[in-house]
Amino acid sequence: MDKIINSLRPRRIIWPILIGLAASAFLLYRNFDTDSFSFVEFSWQVVLFLFIALLMMAVRDLSYMYRIIVMTDHRMSWRQAFNVIMLWEFSSAISPSVVGGTGPAIFFLHKEGVNVGKSTAVVLAAIFLDELFFILSVPVVYFIYGDNIFPPESARIVEITYAFYGGYIIILIYTLFLAYALFVNPHMFKSFISWVFLFPILVRWRMRARKSANQLIRTSKELRGKPFSYWAKSFIATIFAWTGRYWVVNFLLMAFFYHRYTLWDQFLIYGRQLSMWIILLISPTPGGSGIAEYIFTDFLGDFIPNPSWIVPLAILWRLISYYPYLFIGTTVLPIWLRRVYRNEKKYKVID
Repeated sequence: MDKIINSLRPRRIIWPILIGLAASAFLLYRNFDTDSFSFVEFSWQVVLFLFIALLMMAVRDLSYMYRIIVMTDHRMSWRQAFNVIMLWEFSSAISPSVVGGTGPAIFFLHKEGVNVGKSTAVVLAAIFLDELFFILSVPVVYFIYGDNIFPPESARIVEITYAFYGGYIIILIYTLFLAYALFVNPHMFKSFISWVFLFPILVRWRMRARKSANQLIRTSKELRGKPFSYWAKSFIATIFAWTGRYWVVNFLLMAFFYHRYTLWDQFLIYGRQLSMWIILLISPTPGGSGIAEYIFTDFLGDFIPNPSWIVPLAILWRLISYYPYLFIGTTVLPIWLRRVYRNEKKYKVID
């Protein structure tokens, strides 16, 4: 537990902020000219669509809160769900995207009164649904748009294509493995873990690994007994959450270039973001900092009429969709820690 708390210290936000600022400064320096901010005009249209872009982030967070409530069998309040989701997003924002916030998320749920086995089940099932969304939606947009889901004018199209297919294959393998371990044969996973941790270099962690494998077996029993409505509601909430995240960009672009986009363009922008996130999900930087700003300029640059406007819009996108979680997390975390530890004995564990 102490390791998790130490990993969430608010001072760690300095690294994603510095990486993001460095990437933004470099991109601005390389692309800056006198017209870089000339697209900014305050009108009712700009204010309306920027407000809707912010509203999409609220849709995303509310969808995740509803999903966590459903997945804990409605035994968690909206306030508890808010704390868990904000802190989960905070831990993801300060951790490499490829690592994510799985461990801290289990900790957050447990401290909100959910037992460790159920917390593990909820977090792993939520991760499975997120990955399933990508596994199913990417082939759909590729079938509709083909190679147009890649930036056609990018000088790095070969590297982007390889990163996309590599990321998709990694996510597919991980999702299939997780599905098999959770729903089909968790005992095989335990045997595999036991064998792997017999190697001399890993043997000292063998008992901890076996304990995690036993948790997975309990998790599997928990999840296999869930009704169809549990999975349907949770997956619909997942779709709303990711769609809300993506539509931030759609409404951000509409705020400044409303008359440029047809309905076909809007869904292509959505498809491009699916491609972007396949790459961002395997990012080694905290919350994709630096890389997100960079690939935004590649993937969505051809939808922006002036090349010098691309980087400021990428920065604005991150200001709306990423940085708020850093500051909300640093505000919520100390208050939440004081509350859960002060009232720890009062919590009734959810079975």
